[in-house]
Amino acid sequence: MNSKFVVGAALGVAALVASSVASAHVDLAIGLGVPAYVPAEPVYVAPPPVAYAPPPVVYGGPPVAVMYGDDWREREWRRHEWREHQWREREWRERRGWGGWGGD
Repeated sequence: MNSKFVVGAALGVAALVASSVASAHVDLAIGLGVPAYVPAEPVYVAPPPVAYAPPPVVYGGPPVAVMYGDDWREREWRRHEWREHQWREREWRERRGWGGWGGD
């Protein structure tokens, strides 16, 4: 088993050496003067996505009059209705001849 380990290690080292030798190459560069100026390409950025929509438009009815406290018109109307009711009841009693509890 020891010999199998040595043979495997040798093959692994050989593979590593062969790959580094196979990728070796020679570069030749000749530079003359200052390199030419090349402007950078403009960067285009998309606008940010819409995060929220505007609130919906709500149309309400006409403004409502708000009454605070006692309204004199309502008070007078109720007083008028009460008097008319009393008058009609009295007229009914007189026409029917009903005089009330005492029995005229």
